[in-house]
Amino acid sequence: MTSANLAGAKAHDLRLDEVRLVDVDLADVVAPGLRLLDVAVERGGWTNLRAPEAQLTRVEANGLRATGLDLAEAELRDVAFLGCRLDLASFRFATLEQVTFVECRLDEADFHGATLTSVRFEQCRLGGASFEAATFSGGELRGCELDDLRGADRLRGVRMPWPDVVAIAGLLAAVVGIEIAADD
Repeated sequence: MTSANLAGAKAHDLRLDEVRLVDVDLADVVAPGLRLLDVAVERGGWTNLRAPEAQLTRVEANGLRATGLDLAEAELRDVAFLGCRLDLASFRFATLEQVTFVECRLDEADFHGATLTSVRFEQCRLGGASFEAATFSGGELRGCELDDLRGADRLRGVRMPWPDVVAIAGLLAAVVGIEIAADD
């Protein structure tokens, strides 16, 4: 499907299998129960797409603009977001398994209560993102900006390169209650 504009549509239980979506506009679409299986997404706009309880399996999205995307209580398995804009996106109480975010903008994204298994964030902006009540298993963060991250205590079990750990030392110290003393 190329250059389709479905903005503002209502699409309950929409199912797309084995398709390639190029420049498809799903802005402001209401699609609870959305099912995507073996789907490639190139560019396009999913701004404010509301798809609670969606199921995304073997999906790759490149260059997607999806500010405000709502995937609350969704299941994402074997999904890759590459160079996507996902700021203000909601993954509240979602299950993410083998999901990769590369060079994505996830400022103020909400992963509250999410279960993240083998999820990798690489070179992403996660400023102000929330991981409160989330659980990680086998996850990895590499080269990410984590300013004002909420729920940093929930990063337990995540792998990070040493330079990245040092870069957020103040945030981690605050989580465990260490007060940083001024140099005398």
